[in-house]
Amino acid sequence: MSSKIEVVICLGSSCFARGNKNLLKTITQYIKDYNLHDRVCFHGAHCIGECADGPILKVDNTMHTHVDEVKAIEILDRTFQS
Repeated sequence: MSSKIEVVICLGSSCFARGNKNLLKTITQYIKDYNLHDRVCFHGAHCIGECADGPILKVDNTMHTHVDEVKAIEILDRTFQS
């Protein structure tokens, strides 16, 4: 069995102020809608250190910058629907 894909959302104050609160809800709902609990390890992290490029979403070792809800869904679709 393969390991889970790690999805990390930055919860630092800068990213949170730029919309990660909405991203948190969007990603949580996506995981629920597609029944991905067994395939994903989704968690928050304190500041990732790329504040100027936030909101930040990291999927395994790939960091995505300036993420909004639409971009988050596209990233998750590419990751889990392929």
